[in-house]
Amino acid sequence: MKKRLQIIYIALLTVLFSTTSMAESAAQINAKADRVLQVFKQKPGAAKFLSEVAGYIVFPSVLKGGFIFGGEYGEGVLRVNGQSQAYYSIASASAGFQAGAQKASYIIAFASQRALENFKKSNGWEAGVDGTITVVDWGAAKDIASLSFEKPIYAFVFNAKGIMGGVSIEGTKFTRIQPGKTEVYDDLQKYTK
Repeated sequence: MKKRLQIIYIALLTVLFSTTSMAESAAQINAKADRVLQVFKQKPGAAKFLSEVAGYIVFPSVLKGGFIFGGEYGEGVLRVNGQSQAYYSIASASAGFQAGAQKASYIIAFASQRALENFKKSNGWEAGVDGTITVVDWGAAKDIASLSFEKPIYAFVFNAKGIMGGVSIEGTKFTRIQPGKTEVYDDLQKYTK
């Protein structure tokens, strides 16, 4: 019975977090990112902070859920000087004591040009392996512009809805995507040419 429940949870999470079911167009991702940035910029110093970083990725909606086995998935846009440059997915899987579901917005800010370039060059960048991300406590950060830029990459998690214990970016994989296309679509394109 326990094994059967684990298989059901894995299947559910696979469907919930698969790129096939969640691929959005560039216009959809950009529109959602713009709305999330408006919320983010209400925080004191946020607009100034974003204008001083080398670039940032906006993930308007990252879904996270689990019961013993868990995962998260979202799609976002990399912006440099306020302009959309590329699109990425964020995904992770986990096992252990966990239960719940949550939807949140993430902004990953590259404080240095070197950190941004290393990220852009990679194919499947993983937090904690390819670079360290400092998660900023959204509630404790009184003025975001006061961050010292000592760390190369900062993450902000906000707009959280639902209940899911803990915030961790460690082990999360970032992959460049083509908005509106899915892996299945891409595979079909390869074989029909």
